[in-house]
Amino acid sequence: MPRRIPQGILNERLARSKFALSRHAPDAALREFVEYYWILRWDLRGQEPHEQRVLPNLSVHASFFGKASGVFGPAHESFSHLLEGEVRGLGVRFRPGCFSPFLDRPVSSLADTSIPLTEIFGAEAERTQRVVSNAVSDAEMVSAVDRLLCTNVPILPKRARHAAEIVEVIAEEPAIVRVDQLAARSGTTSRTLQRLFRDHVGVSPKWAIRVYRFNDAAQRISAAADIDYAALAAELGYTDQAHFTRDFTAMVGTPPAQYGNG
Repeated sequence: MPRRIPQGILNERLARSKFALSRHAPDAALREFVEYYWILRWDLRGQEPHEQRVLPNLSVHASFFGKASGVFGPAHESFSHLLEGEVRGLGVRFRPGCFSPFLDRPVSSLADTSIPLTEIFGAEAERTQRVVSNAVSDAEMVSAVDRLLCTNVPILPKRARHAAEIVEVIAEEPAIVRVDQLAARSGTTSRTLQRLFRDHVGVSPKWAIRVYRFNDAAQRISAAADIDYAALAAELGYTDQAHFTRDFTAMVGTPPAQYGNG
């Protein structure tokens, strides 16, 4: 199975009619740290605003979007963006586990919150934001953020690299649905995983596994005309369909069957 990346965009068919999203590779010096850059633009002038709901993922994101700029930590709940008017900007998706060299404390301190770009990248981040806002091309946006991040590329510590490798195990092996399975596969203990993920990923290994499960479920349900929900729940590691339905509804905002018909 190909490596999974939780994108989290719900109701994708409708979303594609409201905004354009493209992904771009960072400078080679950054690829150990950055998954990709994402450029988002929409033009809803003269139209009703669109509320876009997004599932949580494990990445830290640096966002260069005017008033919505900042460094955003991994989340434990889905969140919504209200899209209105005309906007464009660039975001940096850091590889899970690989943002910690930019931070002087555990990444868990960023979970469910955000901080100004300048707190991490200094005053030059403000100039970069202005360049991104005024850019006439995607390449200009990418070059500006490359320059900022390449100013002082850190060294990825051994423990951070280990955390990133363990997240890759989750991404590549959907059969892993419990922390004890992940610990065994990684050759470590559940307690060690907890500390490693707290410091470098920002969330617990249990939540990391659940993030992939929620994203898998949403993608499967939206892509198929007929779903055996009991079988899907079992495949995702749930002991019964009712538990899966409760979790999915709480995270997505609608029950699985209703989401599939949306």
